[in-house]
Amino acid sequence: MTSSSFSIAVLSGDGIGPEITPPCMDLLSHVAGKAGGFSLNFEELPAGAACYRDTGESFPAASRDIARAADAILLAAMGLPSVRYPDGTEISPQIELRFDLGLYAGVRPVRSVPGVPTPLADPRARNLDFVIIRESIEGLFASHGKGTVENDEVARETMVITRDVSERLFDFSFKLAERRKQRGAAGRVTCVDKANVFSAFAFFRKIFDERAANFPDMVADYAYIDATALNMAKAPWNFDVMVTENMFGDILSDLGAALIGGMGMAPSADIGDHHAVFQPCHGSAPDIAGQGLANPTAMFLSGGMMLDWLGQKHGNENCIQAADMITEAVDQAFAGGNLLPSELGGSAGTEEITRAVYAALGNL
Repeated sequence: MTSSSFSIAVLSGDGIGPEITPPCMDLLSHVAGKAGGFSLNFEELPAGAACYRDTGESFPAASRDIARAADAILLAAMGLPSVRYPDGTEISPQIELRFDLGLYAGVRPVRSVPGVPTPLADPRARNLDFVIIRESIEGLFASHGKGTVENDEVARETMVITRDVSERLFDFSFKLAERRKQRGAAGRVTCVDKANVFSAFAFFRKIFDERAANFPDMVADYAYIDATALNMAKAPWNFDVMVTENMFGDILSDLGAALIGGMGMAPSADIGDHHAVFQPCHGSAPDIAGQGLANPTAMFLSGGMMLDWLGQKHGNENCIQAADMITEAVDQAFAGGNLLPSELGGSAGTEEITRAVYAALGNL
């Protein structure tokens, strides 16, 4: 295969973001060298709350243009509690990117890492492997920046469900389930909604049924959001691919992260037809910034998701191989149970976890 060079826009952002970004870029370059067949060119861009505090711009036009032109975007963390827009809302360029680039599919894997504690006692909880697909540009978030407060008496936000975005979202979800089935998963997509109460969700489910008909080899079923929350806490191993509205997906993603050891272990991606952003599920954690305590695992796994997406999009098997290397190295690093991040009560910080992942890579 001929070599491919990919441009990666990097937004390290705020808090612990600048601490976990350099080791992630180094790791990505390292596995690219091991796999061969492609290279990565990183360009770091200013954006985020500190950028807004210092310059008055949270996402400068130059950063936005470079990110749009890149092959992929790697984002660490954005936002600081002490820095807000005049209306009191947080600085969130990551949400702006979703709308700007049409990143309708928020991919939130819930996959157990060997050796990482789970809050569930059932041994099946140590082998979770399912995915939450969160619609990311409409739903209740369609009101982002547009909500109203009338006479300090009534506040209004509006949920939007469109056929165009829903069709693409469901097709994405079924195609992901097809690929997962090739690797041994169930081949099932569950539409999570509240169709028994809201007409918007009845419409959402109707479109789901229409698109499911195009994937006869996949199982399509439904679950109400409240029952899904219960079953994620009770028997999460029964899920494969779940697809849901923006706000519901936001909430379920955090529950999913809790099942696998917390936000420090949870990667994510926001994917559209032409662009994609890859970032850990956690926030900027300014309370531990500068102390070397940040867990880089979610950032590493998000970088792995980026390589897998680039490989799928460009037909580059070396990228996919490099992505698998990262997953396997993370699993090996934690498998013995002795590497415990600080947020889980251990002492392992950024450097120790990074060293352990590199040591595992040397065994692959």
